[in-house]
Amino acid sequence: MNKYKIINRRKSDRIYVGAIPIGNNAPISVQSMTNTRTTNTLETINQILELKKVGVDIVRISIPTLKAAESFKEIKKQVKIPLIADIHFDYRLALKAIEYGADCLRINPGNIGNKKRISEIITYAKDKNIPIRIGVNAGSLEKDILKKYKTPSPEALVESAMRHIEYFDTLNFNQFKVSVKASDVFLAIESYRLLSKKITQPLHIGITEAGGLRNGTVKSAIGISLLLLEGIGDTMRISLAANPIEEVKVGYDILQVLGLRSRGINFIACPTCSRQEFDVIKTVNQLEKKLEDISTPMDVSIIGCIVNGIGEAKTATLGLTGSYKKSSLYEDGIRQQKKISNEEIIEKMEIKIRKKIKKIKQLNSFKKDNI
Repeated sequence: MNKYKIINRRKSDRIYVGAIPIGNNAPISVQSMTNTRTTNTLETINQILELKKVGVDIVRISIPTLKAAESFKEIKKQVKIPLIADIHFDYRLALKAIEYGADCLRINPGNIGNKKRISEIITYAKDKNIPIRIGVNAGSLEKDILKKYKTPSPEALVESAMRHIEYFDTLNFNQFKVSVKASDVFLAIESYRLLSKKITQPLHIGITEAGGLRNGTVKSAIGISLLLLEGIGDTMRISLAANPIEEVKVGYDILQVLGLRSRGINFIACPTCSRQEFDVIKTVNQLEKKLEDISTPMDVSIIGCIVNGIGEAKTATLGLTGSYKKSSLYEDGIRQQKKISNEEIIEKMEIKIRKKIKKIKQLNSFKKDNI
């Protein structure tokens, strides 16, 4: 890797959510949250299974009622993926979630209640070896902290977090991660920077309530990328007012761009101009949809003409460079003798990509068996 691409990650402690390691240089995990009614057990299970298909590592589920907790119990039996129980207001729901098999709890210091209630949660979590996320949010800070700072500020968010971190310490409980989220990108970034200097626990990062698919993706990409470039962040969620599947896709895209984690096909494609010899936009859009099932990382360049096409194709695993009627295919930087008809590009490229993925998998399997 080039020296200008190296990200020095913050040193942090290691915890586990189910079998997923978090912190201490573990791969940055991608989370999402169901937006179904938790009491609609089947619909929630189906959404989790769809999230699993696109590579989600951990799924968070809201438990607002005892009935939802009962549904969570059944959901946990049916899915083989770590589940976080999202708890607000009623500490008894946290106890139920632990009883019903939650792999982690998320509690909000601003509304979970007094120390006695938190102590009960921690005692049970310690007994079951379940980690907790202290999830501070700018929109639900404690009243006394808001009174002190007048408005949500980095210092206010961090004070809220530290208050509970210090209490966790008095109970000898260290299996926790922390978040200090805000919908304002600057507020979130500065809060995480400040907190990262004070503790060694893993940090869950994100821009909360970022907005719809387009605007929320932009906000999240800016905020999360800036933190990750500084080495801050051990697990993440993209918060979008959109299908949760999009949260996972955006999360992986951010990690892939930063070289922190890769999944699936990374398309390098030109924005097109009058030089294009085939419909690049249509080709890329259709190939992305057809190849969503692939999880093995691979770079594929789709360029409509020879201006940048040859150079991009030579650095990709597979590359297509537009030419009149037939386009040139490159594999591992080498131009192949047989060209592809521009009328058959989508069909032929899907076949070529799947064949190459199969070869990569076989090679990886051979290497693994001979270590």
